[in-house]
Amino acid sequence: MSASSLCPSARHCLHAFGIFYRTIHRFPTSVSIASAFSSSMDAHPPPPEGYRRNVGLCLINPSKKIFVASRLDVPDSWQMPQGGIDEGEDPRNAAIRELREETGVTSAEIIAEVPYWLTYDFPPEVREKLHQQWGSDWKGQAQKWFLLKFTGKDEEINLLGDGTEKPEFGEWSWMSPEKVIELVVEFKKPVYKEVLSVFTPHLQ
Repeated sequence: MSASSLCPSARHCLHAFGIFYRTIHRFPTSVSIASAFSSSMDAHPPPPEGYRRNVGLCLINPSKKIFVASRLDVPDSWQMPQGGIDEGEDPRNAAIRELREETGVTSAEIIAEVPYWLTYDFPPEVREKLHQQWGSDWKGQAQKWFLLKFTGKDEEINLLGDGTEKPEFGEWSWMSPEKVIELVVEFKKPVYKEVLSVFTPHLQ
C-alpha cells in the first residue's frame, strides 16, 4: 500500500514518525534526545562486538558526594565501582551484586541510569595484562551506568566486600564530581565526564 492511498490522518502519523526517526538517527549520541524518548536501554543499540559487558556504579551519599576507591593493583588510581555482567544477567541486578561484592554495601537504591551503553578502549599494556588475567582479548569495556543513593551509614562500607571475591580497593572516600574526574585514569575520563553529565540533576 502506498502512502498516497492512506487517509490524511494516517499519512500525518507516517510523516511524524519519519521526522522522529530522522531526528534520533541524526543525533545518536545526544543525551537530551535519548533521555526524552526512553530511559530503557532496550530502545538503544546493544554494546558493540569485542567489548566486555560491564556495569558502572555511581554511589552518592546524602551530601551528593560520590563514592570512589583506590585500586590495589594500580597505585594512585581512583575509580567508581564497576564489574562484569554475567551471562544472562540483568544489568540492574549486576549493579546491586557488584556494589555488594566490592564495597559490602547493601543499603542503596537505584535512582537513575544512563539509558545507553558507553564504551572505552583498553590501552595496549592494559589490554595485554587483562588478556593474561581473563584469557579473553577484549578491546575494552561497554558499560551500563547506574546512579545509586546510599541509605546506610559509612560504617557499612567494607572494602573486603562480601567475601565472595578478591578485594580490589585499598582506600575509599566521598568526593565531588570534579575531584572524581581529576583522579580517574586518563582512558576512562571521557566516560566519566559523560556519566556525571547525565547524572548532574541528581548531584546538585
